[in-house]
This record gives sequence, C-alpha cells and structure tokens, in this order.
Amino acid sequence: MINEHDIEAFKAYQNYDLTLNEYQRKARETAIYPAGASILYPALGLAGEAGEVANKAKKIIRDNKLDREGMAKELGDCLWYIAALAKDLGYNMSDIAQNNLDKLDRRKRYGTIKGEGDDR
Repeated sequence: MINEHDIEAFKAYQNYDLTLNEYQRKARETAIYPAGASILYPALGLAGEAGEVANKAKKIIRDNKLDREGMAKELGDCLWYIAALAKDLGYNMSDIAQNNLDKLDRRKRYGTIKGEGDDR
C-alpha cells in the first residue's frame, strides 16, 4: 500500500537534479574492471561508445531518421566512461566540467573558439 510519505518522496525524487559528482559516485558502484586496467579500460570504452553515437548519426544520413532515444542511451554510456576515466585520473566530474567551461570562455574572450590546437 502506498502511503502519503511514499508519494511525497516520489515527488521529491522527480524534481531531483543529480549533480555530476553524485553521478560519478553512483556510476563508480557499477565499475567492474581490473585495477590494472584503470585509465585504459574506460578510455577504450569511451571510444567504443562514441563510435556508437557516431553510428546512430550516420544512420540519420542513410535512413533519414533520428533515433533520439537510442542516441541518448549511447550518450549515457559515454557519460559513464567519462566518469570512470575522470575518477581513474583523480578528477571529479564537476572539475572536468568547470575546466572545460573555463577553457571555452578563454577561447571565446580571445576570439579563438574557431581554429585548431589544444592551447589556442
């Protein structure tokens, strides 16, 4: 039997925004790979999942159809591998996100958003 407390807890859960660091902690609970494969395992997994995203994009051209749900699931797999790789490198997800935003802001300010190279 569902009670008032359960209903309120469910409503709160629906409005809950998961932080990047919370996601990383929860995702880590499902990380099953040898410690000796840290960094390499998630890096290779990320490449594979990114390839699956690219394959879904390719099918837009071939079939003229976007599989939004399938692509979103593959993006979730990419996110899992990013979280695992960041952890293996000693970073939390919010640091990775903030560093990326800082880099993009710097590029925008210096007019180097377009172009090539890591240090532009």
